[in-house]
Amino acid sequence: MADLVLVQGDITEQTVDAVVNAANSSLLGGGGVDGAIHRKGGPAILAECRDLRASRYDKGLPTGAAVATTAGNLPARWVIHTVGPVWSAHDDRSELLASCYRESLAVADELGAETVAFPAISTGVYGWPMDDGARIAVETVRAADTRVQRISFVLFGRDGYAAFEKALF
Repeated sequence: MADLVLVQGDITEQTVDAVVNAANSSLLGGGGVDGAIHRKGGPAILAECRDLRASRYDKGLPTGAAVATTAGNLPARWVIHTVGPVWSAHDDRSELLASCYRESLAVADELGAETVAFPAISTGVYGWPMDDGARIAVETVRAADTRVQRISFVLFGRDGYAAFEKALF
């Protein structure tokens, strides 16, 4: 089982094999973590995302799926892009959120990544409650059959860190 680590900080500054991007389905950048990764990673990430849109994902990356690109100028080898679900009070989309973590780890295994940094997927503008998002993230990666040796949850704010700390311990 992978070591699970909590980090309070900026995911774009993590020296890991793969950084997971909480992307939107267009793969062409956006706000939050997605925008930060594209800004700091530079144009190489966007170029590969455009190639993916032109070939395999002409309608966009489906929610819960994951795909890798270069990490450009980031201190990582790859960016694994995954599209989290928008939270709904009426529809249980927990399995889609769990799929983001599982599929990202499956891509990491295909790449041979030993260290992966995750943000709190869907807990920003997609509105997923942080405590529930943390619970799903931790339960999913703990149950995952992966060769990744260290999984970091990188939380920008104190509230996110506290929620993941509660879920982890």
